[in-house]
Amino acid sequence: MTQVATAVVFESPGNLSLREVGLPDCAATDCLVEIDWSGISTGTERLLWDGRMPHFPGLNYPLVPGYESVGRVIDAGSESKINAGSVVFVPGSRGFEDVAGLFGGAARKLVVDSSRLVQLQPDTGSEGVLLALIATAVHAIRRFENDELPQLIVGHGVLGRLVARICQSMGAEDLRVWEQNPARRDSNTPYSVLDPKDDTGSRYERICDVSGDASILGSLLPSLSKGGWIVLAGFYHQPIQFDFPVAFMSEATLRIAAEWQPEDLAFARTLLAENRIAVQDLITHQYTAQDAAPAYDKAFSDPQCLKMILDWRAV
Repeated sequence: MTQVATAVVFESPGNLSLREVGLPDCAATDCLVEIDWSGISTGTERLLWDGRMPHFPGLNYPLVPGYESVGRVIDAGSESKINAGSVVFVPGSRGFEDVAGLFGGAARKLVVDSSRLVQLQPDTGSEGVLLALIATAVHAIRRFENDELPQLIVGHGVLGRLVARICQSMGAEDLRVWEQNPARRDSNTPYSVLDPKDDTGSRYERICDVSGDASILGSLLPSLSKGGWIVLAGFYHQPIQFDFPVAFMSEATLRIAAEWQPEDLAFARTLLAENRIAVQDLITHQYTAQDAAPAYDKAFSDPQCLKMILDWRAV
């Protein structure tokens, strides 16, 4: 008999349910993980929710979203690299029998290849869901060359704050952040958070954009020093366009930061385990998984909601 688990299911764009789905059989290298917490991504998951995600293999509705989950291994295959009882970060699952899994992490139980699991400290709590975002921030910073750090970060959501905090932990000074939304221009940060229109005279050699705004280059290129770098670390679902003469005069270098790599994840785990950056305050809201519908609505509509967590422990 097929095992089942309660999961968040996007039945179609804008249509969410919490229902049972079938789990695949466990292979010798797989683990069965019971999830305690999962995070809601206001980037990737919002595009799936709105139906704006560009099509790629595996994208189909109904689907189980989510790639930021923390739980405990309750069964490990004979060839598993992780032992039963281990607390792990789950960046997605092996899928389900009756719905698509993209990325398949928002469920009470998951079947996951053990090679994809990241073992965490036994006392790790809900803050562990941030591991993927920390690794994404690390990867964005590493897209600059020669261990140089960005001087300007564009966007002050969770990812922007993580980039800023990691840069500061690495010795960055005089760091600035642009944020258009007044609700996210905190005054108690150790770096300056500015409205872009109040910083028109500055020039930066290294800019990291995490805004996801496809029109952002029109604002960034005039603020770039000659020979400067811009790393695009958001996800841009629309074509990116820019004024070539402005880029030409500054001899701009544009780089894209895509998916984090294993070395980024390893460094992120070290940052988290050694408390080298503060992350708990980034989790601003937590709902029970039974309240998934209002949780997703809150995460996608409230600019003061940085990271929303679903608590699966009562399911």
